[in-house]
Amino acid sequence: MLELLKAVFFGIVEGITEWLPISSTGHLILLNEFIRLDVTEDFFSMFEVVIQLGAIFAVVLLFWEKIWPFSAKEKYCIRQDTFVMWFKIAVACIPAVAVELAFGNVIEDLFYNYVVIALALILFGIAFLVIENRNHRKRPVMNAISEIGWNTAFWIGMFQLIAAVFPGTSRSGATILGGILLGVSRNIAAEFTFFLAIPVMFGASLLKLLKFGLVFTQEEILILAIGMITAFLVSLAVIRFLMEYIKKHDFKIFGWYRIVLGAMVLVYFTFLR
Repeated sequence: MLELLKAVFFGIVEGITEWLPISSTGHLILLNEFIRLDVTEDFFSMFEVVIQLGAIFAVVLLFWEKIWPFSAKEKYCIRQDTFVMWFKIAVACIPAVAVELAFGNVIEDLFYNYVVIALALILFGIAFLVIENRNHRKRPVMNAISEIGWNTAFWIGMFQLIAAVFPGTSRSGATILGGILLGVSRNIAAEFTFFLAIPVMFGASLLKLLKFGLVFTQEEILILAIGMITAFLVSLAVIRFLMEYIKKHDFKIFGWYRIVLGAMVLVYFTFLR
């Protein structure tokens, strides 16, 4: 029961941090430092990725009308703009997928440590403040996903690559910042980020599951299922909150949060651990 309760905590943290631009991977690694799951290292490596599927299913449910390319009103009617959107998302996936397939294990060995996580939290926190101040009076030039061009989609994917390499960066944070820098409105950058997460996280989860071997104990199945269900339910609330929040607010508060958290991580692991 204790391990299942821990899985609930991991699901709550995943559901919150996957969508707020504060790094889900960084928070899950840090949470495991204080609430350690009594599981094998291989299982936890798989768990911290696959648990994100729960959060992804929340996106699918909330944005189904926008991501499903077939019309519900007419049979055999294809929504061309939605198909084009998915091709653009595929283009945005190319940089991160290529690097992950080629250097995934090397990246995990080199960069999954508290120093990199803390520095990424701080540096991207500063970036949020700088970019928001810089763009405060600028009007976005892309106010709908259909207005995002192929080049813009690719460069958003390059920003996602930064998060794929450096844990603590935040995939959602990197792509939203990248979109804003490229002239995409804040809410459309967030939506594109949510949709981009669907193939990325499904692909990453499949690779992790295949690497783990698809052989689970009963306890491992329960831990994974509870973590995913919790992440799903929490994500429903967090996504709704974020989409309302960004209508009237910028991302500066998340920048300050990242800076403070990054500093606390450095202090804890350097002097207190």
